[in-house]
Amino acid sequence: MGDAVGQMLASAVGIAISPLPLIAVILMLATPRGRANGIAFTTGWIVTLGVVTTVIVLAGSNIDSTAAGPTWSYWLKLVLGALFLALGTRQWRDRPREGHIAEPPGWMRAIDRFTPGRSAALAAALVAANPKNLVLAIGGGVSIATSSASVGGKTVAAVLMVLVGSLCTLLPLGVYVFGGAKATKVLGEWKAWMSAHNAAVMTVVLVVLGAKYLGDAITGLTT
Repeated sequence: MGDAVGQMLASAVGIAISPLPLIAVILMLATPRGRANGIAFTTGWIVTLGVVTTVIVLAGSNIDSTAAGPTWSYWLKLVLGALFLALGTRQWRDRPREGHIAEPPGWMRAIDRFTPGRSAALAAALVAANPKNLVLAIGGGVSIATSSASVGGKTVAAVLMVLVGSLCTLLPLGVYVFGGAKATKVLGEWKAWMSAHNAAVMTVVLVVLGAKYLGDAITGLTT
């Protein structure tokens, strides 16, 4: 199990520090339907990430158990590594320049009119339709599927991946529910920090993951 957890941890952390879900849930919590929308968004995020992770782990484990060897996984990691590096480069290139504020997306400007159903749908879209999060989820699922862990170990690793990857929604919701009078101030500071440093943090994470996946792929394909 330790192998599966270790392999997927970097991908899970990369998902957890995604700024859009954190900013979205913080903005939702400040609206009149804050509690209901925040819970719906968090639930939608966890369920969607769980479904994506489960599908990848099951499919990858099935292929690995029927194929002559895990060569397919090295080729996939080669592709994912290249994608991580490309996404990291794009993240840095598209970062807001000093003194400029990026225009918020349309859904963010309309978030005060969201219903719980729409909040859950937004969370699902930010997992499955966001290239960075989807590639990270696929990478983590493949790492679990191709690990040497037992079925039980892979299951535990998949659950841990979903929980770690959902911290970007669980932590703000927890602060809102249990933080009392200081919750608004704390969440505002988190939002400001993520907005200011997201590009640098995500660039580092994506480049490190890209280098790791490329290294694993090259080692596997040449030995």
